[in-house]
Amino acid sequence: MADHSADNIADHTTDRTAERLTRAGELLAEYPVVDGHNDLPWALREQVGYDLDARDIATDQSAHLHTDIRRLRAGGVGAQFWSVYVRSDMAGGAAVSATLEQIDVVAELLDRHPADLRRALTADDMEAARAEGRIASLMGAEGGHSINNSLGTLRALHTLGVRYMTLTHNDNIAWADSATDEPGVGGLSPFGHEVVREMNRTGMLVDLSHVAATTMRDALATSTAPVMFSHSSARAVCDHPRNIPDDVLAQLPANGGIAMATFVPKFVLPAAVAWTRAADENMRAHGLHHLDTTPQAMKIHAVFEAANPRPMATVATIADHLDHMREVAGIDHIGIGGDYDGTAFLPTGLEDVAGYPNLIAELLGRGWSATDLAKLTWRNAVRVLRDAEDVARDLRTRRGPSHATIDALDAPQA
Repeated sequence: MADHSADNIADHTTDRTAERLTRAGELLAEYPVVDGHNDLPWALREQVGYDLDARDIATDQSAHLHTDIRRLRAGGVGAQFWSVYVRSDMAGGAAVSATLEQIDVVAELLDRHPADLRRALTADDMEAARAEGRIASLMGAEGGHSINNSLGTLRALHTLGVRYMTLTHNDNIAWADSATDEPGVGGLSPFGHEVVREMNRTGMLVDLSHVAATTMRDALATSTAPVMFSHSSARAVCDHPRNIPDDVLAQLPANGGIAMATFVPKFVLPAAVAWTRAADENMRAHGLHHLDTTPQAMKIHAVFEAANPRPMATVATIADHLDHMREVAGIDHIGIGGDYDGTAFLPTGLEDVAGYPNLIAELLGRGWSATDLAKLTWRNAVRVLRDAEDVARDLRTRRGPSHATIDALDAPQA
């Protein structure tokens, strides 16, 4: 008699996976994903110079982008922080202008797709969008170089709708150290602390992705509002400087903040760290920026990958980080920040924004409850923004705008 036990086990596993995916879809319909970081605006700049007819996200863009409206819907995305990122080798007025151009293209996207995207400035706006079945669209500036050492520029970005600022990108700035640069000021300078205080007063979330651990600790010591990590994972699981050390994760409950796990393989899979370093060097050897994802750059990547097979992260890799982050920071202080359209590579099962149900299904299989998952996907991020708004409302009754300058605060002491 034939032994069909292996077939029965496979069928049962398939059925169980399908059930979890169905359940994930049901959960996301009620509490959709608030994603902390998507680089679509920069991809539009790089690929087509902001020509939205050439990259119409109302149509299938899977050949060019990780993001379009159909896949956002399929992924159960209910709110998106669009990154208004500019490269950290831009400086001064050029960085400010490029940031404004990024803000402008987000506004254009909202104007073109009002049935699907809703401008959101507050936690109440996010809830209203969810009730309407639209995707709440917020903005985050990625890198303090975008304000050109000006608190007035910081406030102007907030007025234009920017609701978080990542203090650095890949390089140090004059007042804050990056995770991927040599130590400069040792964390935050006096002006850097003033930037954090002014962000608290305006209601702009302090984003600590990309910053050095010293900067994380300094910001947590100064901030009276919840902080966020818009796209960072656990350093204890993958020892990359872009990730969050456990002692910092452990401070989030007292601060009220949120750590949003990223999907970038080189930050989540130890085997991918060395491979990515070699791939980046290959890009530079061809005269290209290592973050370039244009068709020319991807052809060079493809040749390199054919000769050097890429270590593959999976949905389970991300779930491992979330399990650890929940254990250290607590279920009330974690979220998701995929970094779509800001990276050349993604885990299997999370290749584009339609993949979030696969992650939720994996977590269901690990015993995460519906309440846990509602916090991960929606409730935590909305609560953090609301709490930051409450702190700002109180601070504005007690002090006016800061007009401090970097020259005055960071001048060498006599």
